[in-house]
Amino acid sequence: MRLTGRLAAAPDDFIRQEFLEPQFRHEVAHLLPWYVLIEKALLREYHRLGVLSARQVEQLAAALDGLTPQELTAGAGAALSDIALAMETRVAKALPEPVPAWHVDRSRNDLQACAQLLYGREQVSEIAAMLGELAEVAHERAAQDVTSPMPGYTHLQSAQIITPGFYLSAVVEHALRASSRLLGTYDRINFSQLGAGPMAGQELAWDRDWLAQAIGCAGPVPHALAAVASREWLLDVAADIASAGVGFSRFLTDLMAWSSSAYGLVELPDELAGISAAMPQKKNYPLLERLRGRTGHLTAFYVDFATGQRNTPYSNMVEVSKEAGLHASTMFDAIRAVLTGFTLVVDRLQWRTGRMRAACEEDHFGGFSLANELTLRAGVPWRTAQVIAGRYVTAVLAEGDGRAGLSNPAALGSAAREAGHPLDDPASYLTNSVDVDAQLRAKVSAGSASPDSVVALLAEQRKRLDALTAEWNARGATVRDAIAATDAALRPTPGGVV
Repeated sequence: MRLTGRLAAAPDDFIRQEFLEPQFRHEVAHLLPWYVLIEKALLREYHRLGVLSARQVEQLAAALDGLTPQELTAGAGAALSDIALAMETRVAKALPEPVPAWHVDRSRNDLQACAQLLYGREQVSEIAAMLGELAEVAHERAAQDVTSPMPGYTHLQSAQIITPGFYLSAVVEHALRASSRLLGTYDRINFSQLGAGPMAGQELAWDRDWLAQAIGCAGPVPHALAAVASREWLLDVAADIASAGVGFSRFLTDLMAWSSSAYGLVELPDELAGISAAMPQKKNYPLLERLRGRTGHLTAFYVDFATGQRNTPYSNMVEVSKEAGLHASTMFDAIRAVLTGFTLVVDRLQWRTGRMRAACEEDHFGGFSLANELTLRAGVPWRTAQVIAGRYVTAVLAEGDGRAGLSNPAALGSAAREAGHPLDDPASYLTNSVDVDAQLRAKVSAGSASPDSVVALLAEQRKRLDALTAEWNARGATVRDAIAATDAALRPTPGGVV
């Protein structure tokens, strides 16, 4: 069957091998179910418009259901290695008699744009489910230890005392925010291009609202040109994924440092570790490096997609519809790997609580609390209190007495007098500032590191996680119901197609 009357020759081998065949294989592997769903939705409309009979619709629907990737691939050459043309060719061969009106008033432009969107929508839903799994694992691990003190760092310097539960609840928070952003993006992009035609609309009175409903979309893209010209949805999704990757990279950076011999605060089991071929004393964690490296690609994908679309005419363009999104499936694979690996790390992470407490006791974390006490109890101006606390810490560290030097009332009294604020009982101001566990209990504001605050935060996160899960489940149910309804609309009935 001749697929074009304009050209007398098949595509050159370079075009076929470099562009057409790889694109064809990708679409057959990833987009075929969505092309079939779209074709089924269009069949119902053909019948409503009086273009196809009920019998023809039933035959076409059965032929579409019988399509297999193997059959399409076998006939790719005759169909110019185009999935839409290959489907048309295979379906036509499967029919008991020709259906001349099938595909009248149709274009591949809105068909392809829609299939790509539905594939992307499916990927977003799957990524959201993986974010939910990460949040579940991190939430469970966080709840297991909200009391063991560990150093918290700012500017790479020990700053305040936190706990494993407090830190992991931050992982939960990041996963929740990433999922929430994706949910907003899902709702913003979930609009159908069907009925836009090549770029200016179509000549039959297609019910674009019903077509959108039939494929699980919230409605049609209102403007026909925007429907086929834009791949902004891919930029939106890539931006969300890249932003999520930045946060995961930062968590991984912490774990890479904390698992090093310099810190020794955490470790991973042997099955998640590696060795040095030259230095047998080392236990390396190349998994953390792999995952952090993979997050870098997530940022690059957004740049790749944006660069591919910029400086192109605002219309249907192969450069935009195919080349600019060439690495979309690679991006989805990359974020899956990051989420799978990071979830595994969080689930298997082993906190070295003895080393963490020792690190807290070796350093002086009480400067913030001491300054607060000087202001609230002795009326020392806040900035002056900061100076006194800083001088006190400097003095006790200079003594070099280790933990014994952290409680030095004489040094505090001297620093306060030099600042013009003598204290009656310097020792009473040091009780909490030198007590590691008291440092945790002192943080009472919502969202803080105190055990009670972390427990309350985890309870609130539980509610948000459940609510987000319900929202995503509702989106999935809408798509499943739409697919079922579209199939049902094509089943034989006494009166023909529903």
